Amino acid sequence: MKYHELNPLIRERELELLSKDTFEQMLQADSVNSFGELLKSTCYQSYIYEGFEKDFEKNISKERSNLFEWLKECSPEPDIVWLYTMRYTFHNLKVLTKAEMTGQNLDQFYINDGFYPLDVLKDAIHTQASSQLPENIMCCIQEVHAYCEESAILQGIDVIYDRCFLTEQRRLGEQLGYPELLEEIIAFIDLTNVTTTARGILQGRSLGFMSTVISSSGSIPKELLLSFVRGTMETYTQFLLTTVYSDLLKQVIHEGMIDLVSLEKLKDDYLSSFYQAAQTQAFGPLPLLAFLNAKEVESKNLRLLVIGKRNKFSIEQLKERMRQVYDA
Repeated sequence: MKYHELNPLIRERELELLSKDTFEQMLQADSVNSFGELLKSTCYQSYIYEGFEKDFEKNISKERSNLFEWLKECSPEPDIVWLYTMRYTFHNLKVLTKAEMTGQNLDQFYINDGFYPLDVLKDAIHTQASSQLPENIMCCIQEVHAYCEESAILQGIDVIYDRCFLTEQRRLGEQLGYPELLEEIIAFIDLTNVTTTARGILQGRSLGFMSTVISSSGSIPKELLLSFVRGTMETYTQFLLTTVYSDLLKQVIHEGMIDLVSLEKLKDDYLSSFYQAAQTQAFGPLPLLAFLNAKEVESKNLRLLVIGKRNKFSIEQLKERMRQVYDA
């Protein structure tokens, strides 16, 4: 019942989402200008002008930031919004920590997550103290700082923040207490671990390294995934086909190998399907999250189409990369 006032507003905003038919028309557009003409009849019309494609990334990012801030202000549980935008918080921590470590200015890579401004994050990284960031995030920053004092290998920064991100997702999901949401979070962690383990096998990573990058917050035991690290990809894919994700993963497993590029797209589509239950729900946070996810998918597809039309990608090449659109 907390969401009885917000969800009608979400339903109104859903009417702005681009339909499957609209995306099909944009996919068939023969140039970036033709693509832009189709966008003039949508909520993105203010971003379409001569040479719009050069500023499109900046404008889409601005649209996303406005949405995050609106939802944060309107949501009865701001942590629900942060659960989704947390991916950008951790992206910012990675970028700004590397800037601190190397003395570079990487502010241009900051993405507004709706919660933590650029100066707050930079100050927290520089001083290892903050009254505005959650305690768990500060502990992660401090762990990364300790690592940086011992090593100059930048990849370690990503490894620690990625692990902390998945841990924080699971912790916050359990704290919020919505079963359907926690199910989606666990699936996200599991599929991330599946991809990470596959990459580790292909790259011949050590057991020690893989132990630091595989999260223990999913439903597939970390120790079980680690047992495949020194084995073959064929053995690993055989195991994957015995898991609860077998129906999904068999679409990207061929002759003992796993197509990691296709898996990333498949993962996005699979996780989006969790939110479709929101179509029949009047209460709870799922409509909010479904809308957030739909806007994220929409933005990814629009970016892909702009880049694709500029670089003369074929329709088939674009179709292979586009995320699935669910009509509201």
